[in-house]
Amino acid sequence: MGAGSPGGTRSFEEYSAGYRHVAMRREDGVLELRLHSDGGPLVWGSSPHTELGRCFAEVGSDPGNRVVILTGTGDRFIADLDTSWVGKMTPELWNEIYRNGKRLLLNLLDVEVPMIAAINGPATVHAELGLLCDLVLASETATFKDAPHFRYGTVPGDGVHLVWPLLLGFNRARHFLLTGRRLSAGEALDLGVVAEVHPPDRLLERAHELARDLLRQPDLTLRYTRVAMTQLLRRVMQEHLDHGLALEGLGAMSHWPE
Repeated sequence: MGAGSPGGTRSFEEYSAGYRHVAMRREDGVLELRLHSDGGPLVWGSSPHTELGRCFAEVGSDPGNRVVILTGTGDRFIADLDTSWVGKMTPELWNEIYRNGKRLLLNLLDVEVPMIAAINGPATVHAELGLLCDLVLASETATFKDAPHFRYGTVPGDGVHLVWPLLLGFNRARHFLLTGRRLSAGEALDLGVVAEVHPPDRLLERAHELARDLLRQPDLTLRYTRVAMTQLLRRVMQEHLDHGLALEGLGAMSHWPE
């Protein structure tokens, strides 16, 4: 199990209905996770930041899940942000953000079956949730940007400082994070950020096609291939995510009123 995984084991019927911001359906071992807020596009805030790491831990602990598809709702992957949940920064609040920030990425990477991202629109908040999947598909309407961090006075230390340099190279990634550059789906394809781009009405169908193709392999081949391919990513996160989150927290403290 990954960091922060639950102590007990719930059945699929129990945990699939237990998350406010994740709708789940599973057929023949293919689990589709659809991010949402009240049935519409996900609005990032305290609740999804807290529950998604727990969700990934349960998903990864269920042997009934053989392939996972991660997608959004409507015309956006994650592009809306609720800033009211942060408020005045305190050590207690940052400790909560720190713990959940670690769970979020480490538990995603600890899912030991192939993950397919179907990025269905703008991914400007926590795009790395999709980009850390194994097969990354994007809609023609998708765009990529690091909206919540440096351009708004926040240190980009919650994993984006690790993921984007691995995808773009160090110089291009630093330019991307410091300038707030927006990448189109076509640019993301050309730069190797995503593997395929499809019309919006074809995206999820293609994700399920790929999932069915993966299912032809034995369970242990699926699991150990995912483990092998994510080993470097997990090592990078385990070695450097704590430090990045600590620096982000120190930067956040500078916004305290005098």
